Amino acid sequence: MSVVPLERITIEPKGVANACVIWLHGLGDSGAGFAPVVPALGLKTDHSIRFVFPHAPEQAVTINAGYVMRSWYDIKGMDLLDRADLPGVLASEARVKALIEEQEALGISADRIILAGFSQGGVMSLFTGLRYSKKLAGIMGLSCYLPSGDKLPNDVSEQNRSTAILQHHGLQDEVVPHQAGVMARKALLAAGYQTQWQEYTMGHNVLPQQLLDIGRWLTARLS
Repeated sequence: MSVVPLERITIEPKGVANACVIWLHGLGDSGAGFAPVVPALGLKTDHSIRFVFPHAPEQAVTINAGYVMRSWYDIKGMDLLDRADLPGVLASEARVKALIEEQEALGISADRIILAGFSQGGVMSLFTGLRYSKKLAGIMGLSCYLPSGDKLPNDVSEQNRSTAILQHHGLQDEVVPHQAGVMARKALLAAGYQTQWQEYTMGHNVLPQQLLDIGRWLTARLS
């Protein structure tokens, strides 16, 4: 079955792009929510990174009284071990994979692509990145968790066993509990993944200093 391409906001570098960051937004947001962060990352003015900020499809979300909003998958409840609707996760994984393959078709190899995301988008970046069949430059999950709670997804890819993973979480996160991020980190470490963890004194949001930290991490992966 063919996948309908996601609408997105694309920000090109001044020169020819030779790398790409695909950044997935959180529940109820859109690509427009994170597109403005690019100047705040502190990247060199002559960087060659294309940024793609896709918009999730609209669907009813159980935890929000069935309201229709942009969402990568349905959230069934608060249970950290059974929060994400797996069929919805798999459907969005196909859409995100199509975005990666689109960049490859444009001449950017998978090992020059970073999959990033915040909250629900971070869940998708971890899930898709860990299962992607080609090695990526990096995987970033901000204020998020694993769909399976304390376990890695099924069918993880050997190609991304050594891929750099960045995890950030707020100590005062009122939406995705800090413990959810810790649980994901423990599962990754137990499986031998190279995950870099950092905590911030914040809620469910991002901070200016955090964006600079992200910019340095992106530069190290894509320079």
